[in-house]
Amino acid sequence: MRPTHHDGLVRFGLDAADEAVTAVSLDCDPVVPGPRAFRRVGTEWVLELPAPPLGRLEYRLAVTRGEQTEVGPDPANPRRVATAFGDRSVLELPGYAPPWWLDAPVVDGRLEPMAVAGETADDVPVTVWSPTSLGADEPAPMLLVHDGPEYDLLAEVTRYSGALVAAGTLPPHRVALAHPVLRDAWYSGSPRYLRTVAEAGLDRIAAAHPVRGPVVVVGASLGGLTALLLALAAAPRVGGVLAQSGSFFQVRHDDSESGFRYFGRISRAVQGVLDARHAEHPLVVGMTCGALEENAANNRDMAAALRRAGHDVRYREVADLHNYTAWRDALDPTLSEVLRTLWCSEGTAG
Repeated sequence: MRPTHHDGLVRFGLDAADEAVTAVSLDCDPVVPGPRAFRRVGTEWVLELPAPPLGRLEYRLAVTRGEQTEVGPDPANPRRVATAFGDRSVLELPGYAPPWWLDAPVVDGRLEPMAVAGETADDVPVTVWSPTSLGADEPAPMLLVHDGPEYDLLAEVTRYSGALVAAGTLPPHRVALAHPVLRDAWYSGSPRYLRTVAEAGLDRIAAAHPVRGPVVVVGASLGGLTALLLALAAAPRVGGVLAQSGSFFQVRHDDSESGFRYFGRISRAVQGVLDARHAEHPLVVGMTCGALEENAANNRDMAAALRRAGHDVRYREVADLHNYTAWRDALDPTLSEVLRTLWCSEGTAG
């Protein structure tokens, strides 16, 4: 039975015809309130839980047969989403709507691979998306995206750019998709990685694809932390940042993360930003985070600290959780506002 929503409850059901099944439970983000274990009612396994204050819920079912438990999408629900950790089922709750730009016309674009060498042991691969209307030597604004391939596959960031350029909302610009070769090591406040991208990286990208105006950096989770640290390190050459669900770990909020190998380095870097009282080169900062996310408190603290230091901060909490669809859905208006502020004059895309 497909999940249903009625009278403030969400009801999940699974056909109980398979007599070998001994237990069924809901596998979803632990911040979602309510029970997880299904109960058998007649010919179904059934779970009811209070409808969460979300626009959509990604989940899987854990089905136990004897001593074996298989976790996978809900066979009764055809609506699924690809994630960095495999396919999940999706329940869209009343009021949810995907972003307008997913179905809007887009400009044609081309992809060009390159690599950046610097202080990191491995080169940083970068794939640059450009509108075909831009000449190879024509200067244009640049968006630099951490976790670039995943952001493009799962959050459709180049479609976002192509649609907003086609709509005249943004000027023609390029999107540099940075590949996370050693993600945890690089995206955890690594000085070598930050220097590689802020110095050799921006130089190398600009030499191959001339840049006009300030670069804007994007990232989510550990990539959101890295985007902000890079923007601070490379300002004013970098003028803006979008950090989505940033992993701004603090000792007082994140005991559950303290076992992460790079927790100490991250928390020290975060504390340095929180303690800053003056921005020599103020950034235009966009931040989004799920209101129920475990790290929402850290994002609120970071937004307040950046404002206090003099940065122009736009912080929004969204009715979703820590996933690429949430980050996709929040690109507009938050990233759009950052880009228009830095790249457009007098409210136009020219």
